[in-house]
Amino acid sequence: MTRFLAMVLAVMAAPVVAQQTAEDCAALRDTVFAGGHVTSARVMRSEGLPPYCEVRATALPAISIEVRLPLEGWNGKYYQAGCGGFCGILGRADASGGWVNAMRPGLERGYATATSDSGHHALGVTEALWAYNNPAAERDWGYRSISETHRVAQIMIDAFYAAESEQAIFQGCSTGGRMAHVAATRFPEMFDGIISGAPAMDYPGLVATKMSFLVQANTDADGNQILGPEEAATIGAAVLEQCDATDGAQDGAIADPRACEVDYSGLGLTNQQMDTLMKWREGPRNAAGEQLYPGGVPEGSEPFWWLWLTGNADGAGKLVPAFATDFGRYMAFDEDPGPTWSPLDFDLENDPARMSVAASMYNGDNPDISAFRAAGGKMIVYHGWADAIVTPYKTVDWYEKASAAAGGEDALKENVALFMVPGLDHCGILPGPGGINAAALDPMTPLEAWLNDGTVPASILAE
Repeated sequence: MTRFLAMVLAVMAAPVVAQQTAEDCAALRDTVFAGGHVTSARVMRSEGLPPYCEVRATALPAISIEVRLPLEGWNGKYYQAGCGGFCGILGRADASGGWVNAMRPGLERGYATATSDSGHHALGVTEALWAYNNPAAERDWGYRSISETHRVAQIMIDAFYAAESEQAIFQGCSTGGRMAHVAATRFPEMFDGIISGAPAMDYPGLVATKMSFLVQANTDADGNQILGPEEAATIGAAVLEQCDATDGAQDGAIADPRACEVDYSGLGLTNQQMDTLMKWREGPRNAAGEQLYPGGVPEGSEPFWWLWLTGNADGAGKLVPAFATDFGRYMAFDEDPGPTWSPLDFDLENDPARMSVAASMYNGDNPDISAFRAAGGKMIVYHGWADAIVTPYKTVDWYEKASAAAGGEDALKENVALFMVPGLDHCGILPGPGGINAAALDPMTPLEAWLNDGTVPASILAE
C-alpha cells in the first residue's frame, strides 16, 4: 500500500468531526487540568501539513509538551513521538524536517499528535547538567514524561473535538526507542501500536559501561586518541572488500556483521591500534571475562565512525564521548560524581553495580512484554546493522529473550515484528550504501495495516 493510498483510506475512515476554528483553538488556553497548565494555543500552517492547533502545556513540575490538533480531517486517532539523546529541546525532531522522533508522520495522516522535552530544558541533546542531584528530573526523563504527554494530549483532544481518540500509536528512535520499550512495559495498555527504532533500552549498560569502555580503549597513556578518521576509512575499506559478498550480493552493505571475518593484516595498523579495534569489536568485559553489554561495534559501521566515535578532520562528531561524559557525571550513578568525572574514570569491575537506581528508572529492556501482548498491542522494532553507537546486538539479544519469554518466536511474532536493516546508520541519520537512511524507511504504513486489518508487516522500506 502506498503512503498516498494509506492517507486516502485514513481520511475515508475518519469519524465525522466538525471543522474546528481558530476560536476553538484559542479557547484551549483556558483549559484547566490537574498537575499542569496550558501556556499557549495558536493556529499553525506549515508546508506539507494540514493546518493545526498548536497547544503548548506544562505538566508539573517541568515537562514541556506540544500537542498538534488538525483543524479538519481528524482521523479520530492519536500519535505520540519520543525524543533523542538526553532530549531537552521541545520539537527538535520536527524542526529538522524528518520523521524520526517527529510528530509529522502522524499529523500528515490526520492524527492528533504530541511530544515533549522529557521534563527539562537543555542547550543540546548531549547535555545532562539538568539531572545533577535531581532525581525528579531523572524520573521524568526515564518514564513519567511518556505517560504525562499522553495524559495532557488526551485532555486537549477531548476539549477540542469533544471526543476521545480511538487508537494510540507511539514512535521513537534511540532514546525514543528506549521510551517505546518503556511504554510497552510500564504502560502496556496505553498504546495500541509502537514503533521502536535503534532502541537505547539499557542506558547504564550502553552509555555508562559500553561507551566509557570504548573511550578508554581508544585513549593512550598520554590521553591521545588511538584510532582516528583515517584509520576508520582504512578499516572500513578492508571490511567492505572482505565481507560485502558474504550474503551473496555485492551491494556495499553487510547483511549481518556476525558472519563477517576480517583479516586486518597488511593495513598498516600499529599493535596499539589493533588492540583498540579488537576491543571495540568485542565490547566491554570485566577482568573475569564476563560480557558486560551484548556485543561491540559492528563491521560495516565504519563510514559512520566520524560522527559517533572518532570525529573527522574538521573536529566534528565524537558524540559517544560526549554522551558518556555527561551521563556519567550527572545521570548514571546512585550518587552523582559531578563535573570533574570522565569516562576514563569508569571502573569496569565496580561501577556497573553502582547504577541500580538509574536502571530502575530508565531501562526498557525487560523482555517480558506479556501485558502489552495481552492487550493486543502491535510493535515494530527496527535497527541498522551498521549502527556504531547503539549496538544492534542488544536489540537482537532482547528479541531472542522476548521470544523465549513469549513461548517461542512464532508466539512473539503475533505482536512484534523485527527488521534488521543492512547498511543503516543509527536511526538512519547519515546516508549509507545506496542512500539508505531514515527517508528510505516507512514503518508507519505497515503498522497501520497491522492494527487496522491484521496484515502482518513484511517490510518497512518506503515505496
